[in-house]
Amino acid sequence: MLIKNVVLDRIVAGEIDTLFRRQKRPTVKTGGTLRTPVGMLDIVRIDRIELDQISSRDAKRGGFVSVDEVVAELTQKPEGDFYRVRVRLGGPDPRDELRDRATLEPDDLAAVRAALEGYDGRSARGPWTKQFLEMIAEQPHVRAPDLAESIGWETKPFKDHVRKLKGLGLTISHSPGYELSPRGAAVLAAIG
Repeated sequence: MLIKNVVLDRIVAGEIDTLFRRQKRPTVKTGGTLRTPVGMLDIVRIDRIELDQISSRDAKRGGFVSVDEVVAELTQKPEGDFYRVRVRLGGPDPRDELRDRATLEPDDLAAVRAALEGYDGRSARGPWTKQFLEMIAEQPHVRAPDLAESIGWETKPFKDHVRKLKGLGLTISHSPGYELSPRGAAVLAAIG
């Protein structure tokens, strides 16, 4: 579920706790979480609704002036079911804390190595994790399309692979590009 930054800011400020979506099927579930640029969002509840079930209170909780404004936004898409999603700020992204840990305990390093070996072993392209870590270390803040092109990859698969490294707390995303986190630099030094 993509959420505009202006909406995320209003969630953080406590002004919004309701989102509306029109989708063929929901991409979140009640009790789940969603990783966003402002931290984790808890998905408190998701309900499939009809347009006539949207109340004025719902509209205000979603940051809209009126029900008509919600309906106008939802009906811009030609198909899909309508959903009301209640959210709350769940706290910081756990990867943020993880990436700042530059000191690696032996068990932690072993777990990261196992994850990297797993990524490499399952890749149809062969080992890539060390190459990506080295590339990002040597070329911080370089646009993803440029990095991808330099090794003959398409941008989307390249970004998908970098996200795997980010999930381990090894990289930090910027606009543009990436850099190694303190943890990523420590891992690269250890596997170098």
